[in-house]
Amino acid sequence: MATTASPKRPARARATSAPLTAEPGRLVWTRERYERAVGAGVFGPDDRVHLIDGEVVARMSQNPPHRTATLLLAEALRAAFAGVAFVQEEKPVALSDVSLPEPDVAVVRGTIRAFAAQHPDAGSVLLLAEVADTSLVKDRQRMAALYAEAGVPEYWIVNLAERAVEVYRDPSGEAYRTKTTHADGETVTPLHARGAALPVADLLP
Repeated sequence: MATTASPKRPARARATSAPLTAEPGRLVWTRERYERAVGAGVFGPDDRVHLIDGEVVARMSQNPPHRTATLLLAEALRAAFAGVAFVQEEKPVALSDVSLPEPDVAVVRGTIRAFAAQHPDAGSVLLLAEVADTSLVKDRQRMAALYAEAGVPEYWIVNLAERAVEVYRDPSGEAYRTKTTHADGETVTPLHARGAALPVADLLP
């Protein structure tokens, strides 16, 4: 059954190209500044960070169930979106001037080569997904609000604790208007995947 989803998140830097100001003691990173730092080697692959609302945020390390679920989800979505989009895992998505998250899985319209010179942006994304164990609260609140505000049409949380997939759709402001939960034993159908129904059990470790 669809329910209203109203995730909230803390006050954050606005997505704007104007000069950014921060509260005393807080440095607000723009995406341009962050990418320069990455290019200069300030942040490397072993640092496991990404840019969220102007903050360089540590990403959670993956335990075996998390890694397994991410691989299963990516494999299933590649089959579902074959010929329509490509699937990337833990790669940047340029959502705004102050956010460059690396969601666990992203379904991007077009071809891999189309993004050789730039990261996919929100308008290119068909679906973003996070695998949640200890990160469930953050994924339901901060990440859902981030993705909704960027206009990402569909957001999934693979909820390992409850063995279910939460599907958020119809973004409006910093929230999604609808949320449906699909339990182990049921199926879930991506919005833009031409009717491909995925068994939830196939997405769980």
